[in-house]
Amino acid sequence: MVQPRNFGFGEDEKALKEVAHAFFRDKFPTDRLHRLVASNWKQEQESECYWDRSLWQEIVELGWLTIAVPERLGGAGMSTVAVAGLIEEAGRAALPSPLISTLSACYILDACATEGADLALALVVDGKTFSFASGDRYGSWENETCDISVSDGVLNGTAWFVQEARKADYFLVKAKSELGLGLYVMPANTPGVNICADKIIDLTRDQAHIVFDNVRYDDVQVVAAPGEAVAALQSATPAMLTILSADMCGAAEWQLQTTVEYARSRVQFDRPIGFFQAVKHPLVDFMTEIDQSRALTYNAACAIDHEPEMAEQFARMAKAAATDAVGYGSRISVQLHGGIGFTWECFVHLYMKRQLHSQFILGDAAYQRAKLGALVLA
Repeated sequence: MVQPRNFGFGEDEKALKEVAHAFFRDKFPTDRLHRLVASNWKQEQESECYWDRSLWQEIVELGWLTIAVPERLGGAGMSTVAVAGLIEEAGRAALPSPLISTLSACYILDACATEGADLALALVVDGKTFSFASGDRYGSWENETCDISVSDGVLNGTAWFVQEARKADYFLVKAKSELGLGLYVMPANTPGVNICADKIIDLTRDQAHIVFDNVRYDDVQVVAAPGEAVAALQSATPAMLTILSADMCGAAEWQLQTTVEYARSRVQFDRPIGFFQAVKHPLVDFMTEIDQSRALTYNAACAIDHEPEMAEQFARMAKAAATDAVGYGSRISVQLHGGIGFTWECFVHLYMKRQLHSQFILGDAAYQRAKLGALVLA
């Protein structure tokens, strides 16, 4: 199937992106983000879970949590391109929230295509949040390895690198048995589910490892039977990579625009520093890398909707390109802000830390290219 023009970005997708842009601009400007997550500069502080619950409730009421849920279950059932547009705007605001984790879980649940998965998606429609808990100590969601075992209706083991763990109402847990890997929906408040916060540099996100200690589950909580989890995860992988890439592109655009504005206003040697080629050229390089990453991201999103046989290849290309772009751009944004760029009061460090974290979620550029090479050669 041939992709439509403009990546299938129609009126509905455009309207959603514009509404999201205005919402975050008015409701969550960067100074509000800084007050929320960076009010305490002391590095020895305990790991905190910062997010604006009242703002999140507004997002839930707008229905954005359900845009990846099929219409048959009460969701909006919008295209992946629409989801990418929304997440790009959330990334531009560096929004601390379980939006990405919940939407990623929606794609996994939809790929499961079971009664239990439909019940879990109905919880999203009701405003509940999700996070994926992989039992792989190396952080990979797509490997056969797993540190969580299931036997006689009981889960035991540890899930590592769980994103937005303290913001999630439910966990989508990958666990192994003699029959293979399965997926299970587990309420976060279930006895035996112990959330152990990780201390990370990204102040806009929450990460933890979760210990499951003799946690019992019912049959209705099985969303992918043992042996069927890998296929569901592989099916959802392109969407998970794509929406994370969209977040990185949005945050990178904020970094670029903020640094350009500073270069126009900061005067040195009787000229704005943007006059000098040593400043101009890195900013142009960053701009072209963002444009390339954004094009690859929307290409991947469109492939999920219209050319699924190419979706994984395009999604891995997008994540690899976005990882390279934000690594370069984060360094440039701090460097070109000069001395103030290294201070706690300057907002650029919030985005730099978020981007450094994003680079490694779901695999960095080297990982994606290795997977891409195997995929193409196969």
